[in-house]
Amino acid sequence: MSTEDFNYELPEELIAQSPLKDRSASKLLVLERDTGKINHKHFKDILDELEKGDVLVINETKVIPARLIGMKQDTSAKIELLLLKELGNDVWECLSKPFKRLHIGTEINFGNILTAKVIEKKEEGIVNVQFTYKGIFLEILNQLGEMPLPPYIHTKLQEKDRYQTVYAKTFGSAAAPTAGLHFTNDLLEKLEQKGIVIVKILLHVGLGTFRPVEVSDVTKHKMHKEYYKVSEEAAQKLNQAKEEKRNIIAVGTTSTRTLETVMHKYHKFVACEGETDIFIYPGFEFQAIDGLITNFHLPKSTLVMLVSAFTSKEKIMQAYEEAIQRKYRFFSFGDAMFIKPKRR
Repeated sequence: MSTEDFNYELPEELIAQSPLKDRSASKLLVLERDTGKINHKHFKDILDELEKGDVLVINETKVIPARLIGMKQDTSAKIELLLLKELGNDVWECLSKPFKRLHIGTEINFGNILTAKVIEKKEEGIVNVQFTYKGIFLEILNQLGEMPLPPYIHTKLQEKDRYQTVYAKTFGSAAAPTAGLHFTNDLLEKLEQKGIVIVKILLHVGLGTFRPVEVSDVTKHKMHKEYYKVSEEAAQKLNQAKEEKRNIIAVGTTSTRTLETVMHKYHKFVACEGETDIFIYPGFEFQAIDGLITNFHLPKSTLVMLVSAFTSKEKIMQAYEEAIQRKYRFFSFGDAMFIKPKRR
């Protein structure tokens, strides 16, 4: 299976540079998983697409202001760190730029209140650093750090909370679970009033989600590990839905990967936490989810491979082509797709 199979041409003007004023006003392409039939709606219409008893699974992760720009202590050279994962005792795994300028022992200053010392140098631009500071680390990050917007977004974000879901709760992500950006508190309330069951889980988005595929053979790509957690309450609600043959709808690829990780490991939903490097591409057997709400993903990415696995590459590429023709907005701040469950 070739990475090139998942490529497509996207006009640059369709890459959304900023979020819409109304989160739920984005377009919604509704794709029937079994037939490939397409309908065009708006995201607030998800209320009509979901049925009473459906379970909507959301990822409560919260993005940290993970991009830090500082200077090497000895040369004053500019260094950028993207915080990926907390390892404990103020040690963080980071993506660094420029990687070649860093060595074990290198110290980087961020203002006068935060210093990072490289304690391990890995591959692919990754380093482990030890931070020293006075005060509360998250408060310092809020003061010094920038929201880690993807490199294809060139417009400055006016409000930091627009790169957070309205239900974001637990800090730890290096990127937003963007499918959830379309929900408003009002829409979530209306969904619950209709009888939709909302289940909360956690996956901290890290390198595994947004690292590009750099090998030509899809099966040779290695995912990086990301932390996930499922509560006892969530597991009970999900198992009950399975028993009663109600649809489980994942909001985003992060929720999907968490649910499929747990189901493939335990063959049911259980309260657990750990790290997952699950890689979902065509041929994968889905056991946890019935439907998927997601955004439009980058060409040749692991995310476009995941949605192709959930339906088929042909159906997804056809849907993307139609979305391009209809001038949908793509990627993080773009429009959404709902892959509807198969008819029972």
